[in-house]
Amino acid sequence: MDERKYKLVVVSDSHGTSQLVNKIEQWNKDADLFIHCGDLEDDPALFDHWIFARGNNDFFPAGNMKDQQIIKVGEHRLMVVHSHRCSYMNRENELVRMAQQNECDIVCFGHTHCSMIKRIHGVLLINPGSTWSPRDGKEPSYAILTLQGMQAEAELIFEKDWPNAKKEEPIKKHRLFRF
Repeated sequence: MDERKYKLVVVSDSHGTSQLVNKIEQWNKDADLFIHCGDLEDDPALFDHWIFARGNNDFFPAGNMKDQQIIKVGEHRLMVVHSHRCSYMNRENELVRMAQQNECDIVCFGHTHCSMIKRIHGVLLINPGSTWSPRDGKEPSYAILTLQGMQAEAELIFEKDWPNAKKEEPIKKHRLFRF
């Protein structure tokens, strides 16, 4: 059994605010893996070491951005998907079904801009929310997933707790368009 401790940073729905995605990576230099659950709206080649799911607003052609990714980390199988193809009212159940069909115990997803961590039928669902424009009345956020052996713990990191919140000027959340 792999007992190594893994730190994964999970981001979604940054919508062109790549300078913020870069900051999150800088704040988490000790992470083993970086995951983006879609709607990067920038060239994923700029983040070639990240795992990406293609969102409904991602139009850049890239080999490292797929509709769905299945990855093995330690003793866990993770599915990374944007979830825009899931029904609104039944999204969580559809994601659990997809995870079970792919023998995954963790799903990282985006699209809703609503952060949540929930376990359903043994599947850990993680939506890191949006780093740019949350829709659930909460602050912008991302998630940290820690895996060790069969254990999996996830936590949401909200903007007030970001390193720059106390020391630097706030990061401007304007969209960066590249043509």
